[in-house]
Amino acid sequence: MGEFVHVEVADQIATIRLDRPKMNALNSQMQRELGEAARAVDTDPEAHAVVVYGGERVFAAGVDIKEMVVMSYADMAAHSRALQGCFTAVAAIGKPVIAAVTGYALGGGCELALCADFRVAGESAKLGQPEIQLGLIPGAGGSQRLPRLIGPARAKDLIYSGRHVAAAEALALGLVDRVVPDAEVYAAALAWAGTFVGGPAVALRAAKQAVDQGLEVDLDTGLEIERLQFSGLFATDDAKIGMTAFADKAQPKFTGR
Repeated sequence: MGEFVHVEVADQIATIRLDRPKMNALNSQMQRELGEAARAVDTDPEAHAVVVYGGERVFAAGVDIKEMVVMSYADMAAHSRALQGCFTAVAAIGKPVIAAVTGYALGGGCELALCADFRVAGESAKLGQPEIQLGLIPGAGGSQRLPRLIGPARAKDLIYSGRHVAAAEALALGLVDRVVPDAEVYAAALAWAGTFVGGPAVALRAAKQAVDQGLEVDLDTGLEIERLQFSGLFATDDAKIGMTAFADKAQPKFTGR
């Protein structure tokens, strides 16, 4: 699709592949291509699930510091909206998204992984938000998504210190969901994504929206979001197929409609 971000669809799983040697530093062009890729797979009916992958050696070492160091306040005030927007496009993909994390996922790389529903990490992976060591804070969602995932105190520890977290600690913190040998990261992410292929696509999108939107509001509002999503699914073919198959003690064959 782009020079630095490619999309491949195989077996109804889309892979968003980061490919900017040597460390997948996320410059402006790569950010733009990432947003375009996210929006493309979101609307692709052939893609039932998505894997975000940086390659065998590194996920993404962060936003391109060499590009940022020359920016003024006015420059970044204008650019930061686009920076957050491309990551939000990944978080908004209405399908199960799995980040396959190898090597470093630091700064913007960690923030990108946070946009996925699940994270599979290699045993030697390192994650973190080291922006404080540059006199900055996370700017692509880390100060918001990280505490929602692992809690405010743990998030503050990582953000205040800027330290790198090894895979085993990341698993204990809940920052990643599975740790596998380095050579198996992509295969493990594909296998997990494969469990969603052939599933009720509309219901999966509704479930993701209900959870993600519900986290941003009070309980009563969240319950109303759930009620509306739940009720709306009764207008889908998949709900009829699923309930009929259950009553008939058969396996449902969902159509995604």
